[in-house]
Amino acid sequence: MKPGRALGRVSVFFLFGLCLAGPAAAQDAAETTQAVAAMVDKGDTAWMMVATLLVLLMTLPGLALFYGGLVRAKNMLSVMTQVGAVAALAMLAWIGWVYSLAFGPDTSETLKPFIAGTGKLFLSGVMPDSIVATFSDGVALPEYSFIAFQMTFAAITVALIVGGVAERLKFGAMMIFALIWLTIVYAPIAHMVWAAGGLFFEMGALDFAGGTVVHINAGVSALVACLILGPRVGFPREPMLPHSMTLTMVGTGLLWVGWFGFNAGSALEANASAALAMINTFAATAAAGLAWMAAERLSGHKPSALGFCSGIIAGLVAVTPAAGNSGPLGAVVLGAIASLVCYLVVTKLKPRLRYDDSLDAFGIHGVGGIIGAIGTAIVYQPGLGGPGDGSVPVASQLLVQLAAVGVTIVWAAIGTAIALLIAKAIVGLRPERDAELEGLDITDHGERAYNY
Repeated sequence: MKPGRALGRVSVFFLFGLCLAGPAAAQDAAETTQAVAAMVDKGDTAWMMVATLLVLLMTLPGLALFYGGLVRAKNMLSVMTQVGAVAALAMLAWIGWVYSLAFGPDTSETLKPFIAGTGKLFLSGVMPDSIVATFSDGVALPEYSFIAFQMTFAAITVALIVGGVAERLKFGAMMIFALIWLTIVYAPIAHMVWAAGGLFFEMGALDFAGGTVVHINAGVSALVACLILGPRVGFPREPMLPHSMTLTMVGTGLLWVGWFGFNAGSALEANASAALAMINTFAATAAAGLAWMAAERLSGHKPSALGFCSGIIAGLVAVTPAAGNSGPLGAVVLGAIASLVCYLVVTKLKPRLRYDDSLDAFGIHGVGGIIGAIGTAIVYQPGLGGPGDGSVPVASQLLVQLAAVGVTIVWAAIGTAIALLIAKAIVGLRPERDAELEGLDITDHGERAYNY
């Protein structure tokens, strides 16, 4: 199908989706309130606005450059465009209905544990003086700042899935998939984990900045998508090496910088919890980057730039749920362990099972997210330097974490399959074989990253 016709159908589908959403249901960890006692602090508000921009930096240009450098030159613009376009689409969907489904007001006790409603469709009722509570009594944020911050989380989460299907999923299909996935996968998981009344929020699940909501969600979705699509033409016989490790290294640096907004911003205040998340984002990441290179050396290989970048991302992913739920030493251990496990999955398990997770979205985000989410139950304990008070036994917290991880895996897998089947019925998923061999830069966008 011609790109113009595919994009036309995407536009129609998008407008149709905007018209479908109905009444309302559920309330957030940062529930909207007009209580006189809650005061908006200008410092907290300024920090949250900066943190929001840092998370945007993670996506554009961070993730776009990281992924773009890892693919072959003929697909660089395709990958970067998919990352940017689905992020932009997510922002519009977030304003339209996804925010309401994730953090809207309650209308149904039956649905409350799983999804909110459409009471804030198109941000209905949100005004400049609307506020949301933070995690401290009497402290609030302007609701618009909270909406914008959470919007960037949704944007980068769906963009991460591009890494599992890079170089073989059509642009139109990616856009349709993203729109459906945000609605039926991201919004319910975000509500269950982060919203007051959500299933895992009420169970006491620990997910400071998105181990389940972002990384397991995106990583498992990427795995399911790559299995449904099948491998790239020539995989695994032909070498499919990164065309520019320089750009991937630049993207890695931008991701690390942006991740401070991701993790420290999730404290919702400029306070000690944010400072703890910041130091942990340094500690776990540094340990993980070095651990991956050490694993390469111990396996008889040279410590590589690709290994360093992969380890950095693995550490960032693992510390995300533990950022404000661990001491620095616990973060170091968690980052190093996650890096080593991700290394084994990427270098040993993936070749053995022969699945084509193009840029290791599952191998790093999915696996690292699982390690981080489960490990948070351990590093949270005060005996290991964590901020917990010891009131919840490790075994009990582990069961809650395992439940959150398990449901996220199943929900993401089923939702991804549904979203891909719908996209396939509308525009098809893969380009023709000759088009894939030529590269999606030309066949999807009519451009080349390099003129040579």
